Amino acid sequence: MGKILCATRGGEASYRTQKKAIELALQRGDELVFLYVVNIEFLNKTAAPIVVDVATEIEHMGEFLLAMAQERAREAGVEANLVTRKGDVREQIKAAAVEEGVDLVVLGRPANEASLFKPEALRAFAAEIEEETGIPAVILET
Repeated sequence: MGKILCATRGGEASYRTQKKAIELALQRGDELVFLYVVNIEFLNKTAAPIVVDVATEIEHMGEFLLAMAQERAREAGVEANLVTRKGDVREQIKAAAVEEGVDLVVLGRPANEASLFKPEALRAFAAEIEEETGIPAVILET
């Protein structure tokens, strides 16, 4: 049995990616690791007490989103573990892939302009994951 890492952040595009990751795990007989990265760099110029409050709320939201993903996986017959990390999204995805001992990283295709990754940047990031970790990364068509 292998292990697949699926980073998620909520929203319709993430739900589609989660669904595809669950389907892939079923096909391969793998377990899933859903990852949520709390990145609060956008608050760098904000007062410290506000940053702590916002970071805590974002982390709680991430835990809720992960629990929902885990429940969807369980309903489909796939075991899913949950991981929350803090920091730069790119670095945390790579670090989690290594630390969790996954065999595959799945990335969802951006659904709109609000995405962290444009299509060409996502392809470059998938290649970067493979180059730096030795773990294959695929972009799921959602």
